[in-house]
Amino acid sequence: MKLKVLSLLAFLAAGVSSSFAAGELSIGTEGAYPPWSMADAAGNVTGFDADVGAALCAKLDRKCRFVVQAFDGLIPALKAKRFDVIISGMSITEERKKEINFSIGYAELANMFVAPKGSDLAGIKDIDTLLKSLDGKKVGVQAGTTHAHFLEKRVPGADLKTYDTLDQMQIDLATGRIDTAFADLSALQDFLAKPDGQNFQLVDVKIQSTYDSSLGEGIGVGIAQDNTALKAEIDKALCELVADGSIGKASEKWFKTDISLPCK
Repeated sequence: MKLKVLSLLAFLAAGVSSSFAAGELSIGTEGAYPPWSMADAAGNVTGFDADVGAALCAKLDRKCRFVVQAFDGLIPALKAKRFDVIISGMSITEERKKEINFSIGYAELANMFVAPKGSDLAGIKDIDTLLKSLDGKKVGVQAGTTHAHFLEKRVPGADLKTYDTLDQMQIDLATGRIDTAFADLSALQDFLAKPDGQNFQLVDVKIQSTYDSSLGEGIGVGIAQDNTALKAEIDKALCELVADGSIGKASEKWFKTDISLPCK
């Protein structure tokens, strides 16, 4: 991890309290999941999550400060008050709602598998056949994600391999250590655009969150359960950002399609 980020995390871990009241919104994000969240060597964060965070901070009249944290450590860090909110492509699920609160869902992208061209998985067209075919297969997922929970629930016979980062999963996929990988469409498109992904293809089965509750209720901002005032402010701001097209514009920029969800 970048030195700048490490120093910041060490400082936060010492017990710094929420900075929101002081005119700043600190945002926890993964920083290694393109095009959602990418951190460079200087600790600067870009991607869809960064654009959503910047738009949200502008609406709330707060200065943004991004804190890079491994995805499976985001919820514990939020609960420890190391930052104010999570904006990291995090799906709203019942399991996560037991630990933290969420804003309204503001975006959703289909989930898919990627497999080697010509493999027995590559030509499958329906979800039931696909899930049955995963039994005994080595399937890669990022640790702590809805993709991992979905496979644990739906395909207990799969040999599930979990990874801290998307890059680690892609390396094992490219070198044949796993048979397939399950992630959101944007992450897999990123892999397919690389030289290592040239001999792979998407399995033509899109799995929406409506298929199974373990995949969540769309992407939301993670908020501490006791911070109801901040949730109200964020919900209002997100509704305005969806309505004025800001979320849609950001998603068109990063995903080439509008993945924004209408405000409920």
